Amino acid sequence: MTGGAGYVGSHAAKALSRAGYRVVVYDNLVAGHRAAVRFGDLVEGDILDTASVTQALRRHNIFAVMHFAAFLDVGESVRDPAKYFRNNVAGALSVLGAMAEASVKHFVFSSTCAVYGEPIETPIAESHPQHPINSYGETKLAIERALPHFARAHGMSWIALRYFNAAGADPEGEIGEDHAPEIHVIPRALEAAGGGRCLEVFGDDYPTPDGTCLRDYIHVSDLADAHVRALQAIVETGKSGAYNLGTGHPHSVREVIDTVERVTGRPVPWTLAPRRPGDPAVLYAAPHKAQTELRWTSQYLDLESIVRTAYNWHRTHPQGYGDK
Repeated sequence: MTGGAGYVGSHAAKALSRAGYRVVVYDNLVAGHRAAVRFGDLVEGDILDTASVTQALRRHNIFAVMHFAAFLDVGESVRDPAKYFRNNVAGALSVLGAMAEASVKHFVFSSTCAVYGEPIETPIAESHPQHPINSYGETKLAIERALPHFARAHGMSWIALRYFNAAGADPEGEIGEDHAPEIHVIPRALEAAGGGRCLEVFGDDYPTPDGTCLRDYIHVSDLADAHVRALQAIVETGKSGAYNLGTGHPHSVREVIDTVERVTGRPVPWTLAPRRPGDPAVLYAAPHKAQTELRWTSQYLDLESIVRTAYNWHRTHPQGYGDK
């Protein structure tokens, strides 16, 4: 898997290993962590180096690729689109080219709800129009649109998994979330509750019940389980397609703050900041297709249980993996 030293990738590696698969992680460790690679072998390399990816696929006799290696900061993608198109589009095409060269036929793609843009209706189903409002979403959509062409040309089968808001940490505490800088609201709220940086709330004038953004927080272990089921599905059926991964229940930023305060027993200091460009007001999933076709359901349905796993990780790993 590419990007397997990162947040979602490391959790997927654990789930795959537990399911009996041999995992090989291909990562340049720019954003990932060597210490997060606990459930497979690590090959250091850049996804833009097609020859290196091809060599790794052949050397390890890979039969399927899960592609997690992407930049994901929506705000940064608006400020620096070239960085995102270079890595997220050119990098993914490099991986697909290496797969074609090495005759690897199965591909699971880490996509995003950002491919939909500002929703016309909620909950969002896979049939919802795709009009991204930031270059992060555009880069993911570009690869989704490329996949059927690679499938026809090279006999590949593929599944794109459109995450909503990944959150939480491994319930057993072995791996967790460690971004530098941290951009996700739950770990930032936990940091503020622990006496760290004050949490910034980006806008309180959205057309939502409390004025803050509504998001669908899906536990990272549930995402990992969906990747195992997606791999099983394409191997067994050869069918390709895209699936939303979310709980179907949105929560506001203020609800996150209240939940972190309840779990930690500490106040979360926060300040109001302007809206971030490219942030829709409301995003939450209609996950019925994944539930039906992948036989997947989220196990962490309430926000408190998600926050509690994140809190346990950050409490026992106050410096994250300690390597950045």
